[in-house]
Amino acid sequence: MSSRRKKIYEGKAKILYEGPEPGTLIQYFKDDATAFNAQKKAVLEGKGVLNNRISEYIMTRLNGIGVQNHFIRRLNLREQLIKEVEIIPLEVVCRNVAAGSLATRFGLPEGQALPRSIIEFYYKDDKLNDPMCTEEHITAFNWASTQEIDDMLALTLRVNDFLSGLFAGVGITLVDFKVEYGRVWDGDFSKLILADEISPDSCRLWDTVSNEKLDKDRFRRDLGNVIESYTEVARRLGIMKEMPTVIQGGVQ
Repeated sequence: MSSRRKKIYEGKAKILYEGPEPGTLIQYFKDDATAFNAQKKAVLEGKGVLNNRISEYIMTRLNGIGVQNHFIRRLNLREQLIKEVEIIPLEVVCRNVAAGSLATRFGLPEGQALPRSIIEFYYKDDKLNDPMCTEEHITAFNWASTQEIDDMLALTLRVNDFLSGLFAGVGITLVDFKVEYGRVWDGDFSKLILADEISPDSCRLWDTVSNEKLDKDRFRRDLGNVIESYTEVARRLGIMKEMPTVIQGGVQ
């Protein structure tokens, strides 16, 4: 079927196809895993299925608390119907605990709680390795307006509050996460909504007791058991019932 559909965009982990009606797209989740700007690659059987399901669950819950996003409905194991948005070329990263590039950049011990949640902006460009940027760069280069920056900051903090509580309730610490935003237009007016995905590909999730990593760092750092860890996240969130049995192994 996919060969007959018009492909709009292919990224490292997802493909966007033309949707069934105007203003919609179909988002397909691949099993491809990449790290270090795609220098490290693998195909992890079932990853796309898990991320589709986890992202559906989180986006639906966010819609329920008034955080508007592009998710309309899940179509099948690997695809969801989404609203077409004009993507803002920024990755918005929210950090609660020192890890990854933040720990490296400032010489912080990984796992140290931050004095408060920190939000960072990165310019979306693989060729440039997604460089970090400031609000000055964003407004000077017209990637987003001052109002849009304010909206992104406010929405990201709401997402952080909600997700931190959601994961804490199932014994998982939300260390950090990345989101993207897009504009939807109504005549001359646009509003920002959450786009892309929220999954263990885009979050750092640690077991609250053992600090065991349950996210993409397992792939980045060759820790193994990537699919088992993603499956464990889905299991704890209570969304395993509809998952195909092939990946119900989980972590005992």
